[in-house]
Amino acid sequence: MIVATAGHVDHGKTLLVKALTGVDTDRLPEEKQRGLTIELGFAYFDLGNGESTGFIDVPGHERFIRTMVAGVSGIDVVLFIVAADDGPMPQTAEHLAILDLLGVSRGVIALTKIDRVSAERLEEVTVECHELLAATPLADAAVLPVSAVEGVGIEELRAELVRLASVVPVRVSAGNLRLAIDRSFLLKGAGRVVTGTLFSGEVALNDAVHHTPGGGELRVRGIHAQNREAPRAICGQRTALNLTGAGLREAELHRGDWIVGPGADFSTRRLDGEVRVLASEGRALRNRAPVHVHIGAADVTGRLVTFDGKSIEPGHTGLVQLMLDNELHAVRGDRIVLRDQSARRTVGGGVVLDPLPDIRGRARRERAVYLQAMREPSADQAFARALSTLEDGVDISRFARAWNLSASQLHDLQHNVPVVVAGGDHPRGFEPRRWQDLKDSLVPALEACHVAAPERTGSSEADINRQLPRRLKPELLVLLINELLADGTFERDGALVRLPGHAARRSPADEALWKRVRPLLDVADFKTPVVHDMVEPLGMDFKLLEAFLIRSAQEGFLVRVSAKRYFLPETVVHFETIVRELARTQPDGVFTVADFRNEVGIGRNAVVEILEYLDRVGLTRRHGQVRKLVPSRTT
Repeated sequence: MIVATAGHVDHGKTLLVKALTGVDTDRLPEEKQRGLTIELGFAYFDLGNGESTGFIDVPGHERFIRTMVAGVSGIDVVLFIVAADDGPMPQTAEHLAILDLLGVSRGVIALTKIDRVSAERLEEVTVECHELLAATPLADAAVLPVSAVEGVGIEELRAELVRLASVVPVRVSAGNLRLAIDRSFLLKGAGRVVTGTLFSGEVALNDAVHHTPGGGELRVRGIHAQNREAPRAICGQRTALNLTGAGLREAELHRGDWIVGPGADFSTRRLDGEVRVLASEGRALRNRAPVHVHIGAADVTGRLVTFDGKSIEPGHTGLVQLMLDNELHAVRGDRIVLRDQSARRTVGGGVVLDPLPDIRGRARRERAVYLQAMREPSADQAFARALSTLEDGVDISRFARAWNLSASQLHDLQHNVPVVVAGGDHPRGFEPRRWQDLKDSLVPALEACHVAAPERTGSSEADINRQLPRRLKPELLVLLINELLADGTFERDGALVRLPGHAARRSPADEALWKRVRPLLDVADFKTPVVHDMVEPLGMDFKLLEAFLIRSAQEGFLVRVSAKRYFLPETVVHFETIVRELARTQPDGVFTVADFRNEVGIGRNAVVEILEYLDRVGLTRRHGQVRKLVPSRTT
């Protein structure tokens, strides 16, 4: 169990932790001198239940609220402290609000310094505490009077913490490793050490891990879990990792960064969530308001953008997109605390719904539908709802990262929820009935294309899309067409598709000319003539020939690579095959103009025009003097 202190400055948090554990958590000289906790302090103690309980002593001063938020993220129980002489103070209310926003619902209230007050004052402060807690998740928390100086009530407090430990749910080590760094330092003889709370997953000695945002791969050289040397650490434990690896030279590790497993190695500058403005706020939180965003131990500035363009009134909740000034790591379900632009007060908070939103389309209906699905309590429920409500399916990779699903969890999810998966490297999931309806809608659309243009050998994806009642995203349309091609419903004709049995009906004049043109282009060595060089052997006017070639390309009989160069569709398919094989066999998957020229054995001008065509259609992408396959087109 992990316990964090909370409460107003100088109410005796550090002294009470020392009375409970024997450990003085103020470790900095300045803290000793001022009697004020500035940084997080830690203590570990067996309260009598045979387990090591971790205590995080957090600052109470307003200037150190950022550190306080970092300390209470990911805890199990709060030890909330109110001095009997002062009673509840402004910081008391703010700390309670932060705990509420972070979803902390288990705790105990310690009334400290009772040796300084009368019985009447103690009763008065007890009543004030119950009234303050009444509207919070800690309304049922025990309120116990203690004196750290005289040792009064310490055993009763320990007993209540032991009771709370017995009802704290055991955290399941599911998902990818995520450790929120709250301290990073160099230890003589060991090197870099980071500490934090393990939010999910587990880590073992010699594991390969990643530093995010912006870091590289590291290796775990040593582990302390709950202040003990251990071969592994699991979700929910206070953990220290001794790290090594080349990645340490690439970026510094700071509070607010994360150590994550391979499946969680991403960061974002936009995230969608649901936030509530504190009822105590004097005014609404306006659209595009500048805010400090706290997630885990991170504090990042940014702007809050509402989905409806309106402000969020005090005590109300709304969907927002947080546009951040710097990268941070987050997953669905992470708690958000929002502070004002000057970081002087807490204004609200909530929960991350999607850490990887599309850059555009925040206001579109399907975006709101997706976020409603992401509000479901489990990944299974969210996935099922998204499948049933999203017309264009669910991006499975993005969904899995948003929910921090491990490979085995994703496999189980797809087994538990009926789903059709399509898309290879970028799979999308569809409800089976929805997928079949989409496929069925493409057949009459292609029939309509054939009726509208009987002279064409086939139709393009764009042609088919224009015939649909609702236009589909191009990437979805490609997935559907590929499946219809695989099951024989459609046939491929070069870059076009057609229904089986469809034959183009050309005019007699075009058909006669085609029989003369085709042999010029159907050559084994790829050395096809350009338009000018075809005029003499055909004995016809250049303009008439050019018009025929353009018309033939539009009808699918030819592929227009450039204004002067045409190829048969099967020749272009051959070029694509050569390019894919080059990318597969070359180092790093890159190839040059010379590499391609060596394979096809034709002139440089023709090679350049062919490769520029393949760039235009999205098969390849040029990077300086080399080219690579576009990832989504590698199959």
